[in-house]
Amino acid sequence: MNLYLNIKKTDLRNTYLKFKTTHLMKKVLIIFTLIFGLKTEAQINNSKEITTNPTMHNVGFITLLTHYYEDGLKLNPLNATFQGDYRYNDILPNFLSSDYKKEMKNYYSSYLDKSKKFEKAKLSESERMSYAILKWECEINLESLEFENYTPIDQMWSMNLMIGQLAGGSSAQPFKTVEDYDNWLERLDDYVVWLKSAKSKMEAGIMAKNVLPKSLIKKVLPQLASVADAELQSNLFYSPIYNFPSEFTESDRARLTSNYTTLITNKIVPTYKELHDFMANEYMNAGRESSGIQDIPNGDAYYAHQIKLYTTTTLTASEIHEIGLKEVARISSEMEKVKKEVGFTGTLKDFFKEVRTKKELMPFTDPQQVIDNFNDIHKKMTPKINALFSKQPKTPFEVRRTEAFREASASAEYNPGSLDGTRPGIFYVPIPDVSSYNIYSDEDLFLHEAIPGHHFQISLTQENEDLPQFRKTLWYSAYGEGWALYTESLGKELGLYQDPYQYFGMLGAEMHRAVRLVVDTGLHSKGWSREEAIQYSLDNEAESEAAITAEIERYMANPGQALSYKIGQLKIMELRSKAEARFGNDFDIKLFHEKILEAGCVPLAILEDKMMSWINPNTKF
Repeated sequence: MNLYLNIKKTDLRNTYLKFKTTHLMKKVLIIFTLIFGLKTEAQINNSKEITTNPTMHNVGFITLLTHYYEDGLKLNPLNATFQGDYRYNDILPNFLSSDYKKEMKNYYSSYLDKSKKFEKAKLSESERMSYAILKWECEINLESLEFENYTPIDQMWSMNLMIGQLAGGSSAQPFKTVEDYDNWLERLDDYVVWLKSAKSKMEAGIMAKNVLPKSLIKKVLPQLASVADAELQSNLFYSPIYNFPSEFTESDRARLTSNYTTLITNKIVPTYKELHDFMANEYMNAGRESSGIQDIPNGDAYYAHQIKLYTTTTLTASEIHEIGLKEVARISSEMEKVKKEVGFTGTLKDFFKEVRTKKELMPFTDPQQVIDNFNDIHKKMTPKINALFSKQPKTPFEVRRTEAFREASASAEYNPGSLDGTRPGIFYVPIPDVSSYNIYSDEDLFLHEAIPGHHFQISLTQENEDLPQFRKTLWYSAYGEGWALYTESLGKELGLYQDPYQYFGMLGAEMHRAVRLVVDTGLHSKGWSREEAIQYSLDNEAESEAAITAEIERYMANPGQALSYKIGQLKIMELRSKAEARFGNDFDIKLFHEKILEAGCVPLAILEDKMMSWINPNTKF
């Protein structure tokens, strides 16, 4: 989902993790502001609401979860904004500071300690799952805080891209009232502080020999230049001025225009220029020639942590590499079958080129046709959805073109709707050049990013009244991306993949995720270069060299995140196979999907425990 960060993909939680820890994606986590302060241990311990007495629902434990969620929003004002909670819309604390790190350690340590006061035997089944998730959250984030974030800016996962998306006025940050406009100005003031801190962190990274590869630095520079060099009226941060609500008075319009002009001219643009010049010169000169995280100090330990964070498993890099090699071989054999079906006589690699360049698969002349095609896919599959899903979300859904400022480097992504359902879930599609837009994998892409992939999983979680609030916005990439990848396999059951090229698109997407297991571990644990990773991908999948290069650089920027998709999918498919074997003719696909989705986004080990307790009632959860 992406972070959400692109934040990709969809994934906002991935973006949150990126900031919450040390160079992680999505979902953004922001430093705590002392104005709001965390509840102290004494406050929680002395609360009359908290008790460990067993009840139908343990009131004390539920209260603890409520405190955890509310305090988390204070630490994560952007998270609150994306959820539709606007109490902290004027805040962007400097989470790169040492004070922030201390607050984070206190937050997770405190709640981990308090959770231990509750006996699992006195909790309901749902509460025991919440207990396990809370424990995982606190422990994995405390581990993350042991690593220093020396690379807060990269080409894909960093705060400047998130803020840029909000600045356009069409994302989560509201621009409906005068207060909304003033809130954004205050948040931007804080953002300037963050930008300066990011530069300081990268300067410290030079001394610590923990810097970005040169190839990634090159991709960041035009992103910074697009703000630094823009004329005022065309500057991204000026966008809200063009969209004043009609009810704004002339005096409000004049004041806000003046304040936005001053902030952009005197703070935003100079800071972007300073950062751009630093990265173009001093930082570029210090940039790494190597590609993998293994080459930074403590790189092996960091990568092991990233694997744990993103896969929510104890798998090693070597084990994942071997899984990837086996999956690549399996999917290649399926691709060969499609190649024969369409009568292509060349090699599989030749067929990749054929698919990429086939004019019949690039039929559009207007970007709106791309959007219309996805809406048509939705209409085509809608009658079949009821056969696979008994529960479907109420949150509205839209397909939109990716905003121009980030379109050139963005991938397709899903941004969740608000918790109250007033803001729709949005499937963003980049269309930088409609004449070269290839439709061969559009059906598969819609299943993954939209329905029944991310939109179903995230929206049903947010709408689930049986879940505590903190679980409605959690993001575990292995589960969320694993589910989305699993749904790609449902295409034929939903009336899609009738065209062999669309089915090949599904295989291509699955191969892409299998290749990730090989190249991500290759880059970060086996000494592969950027070029070696690119070549392996070119040899085994149908993506263009330009697309593959961008993907490899994505893995370089955020080690381990790309592993989550395939690892999660394989676990869900394994659980489905076990359920089919256990229930035989009584297997109900709708019930299986309901069981997979009803607990929300959870680490894979917790998901497996839950599902096995359903598949085999004798299994202890």
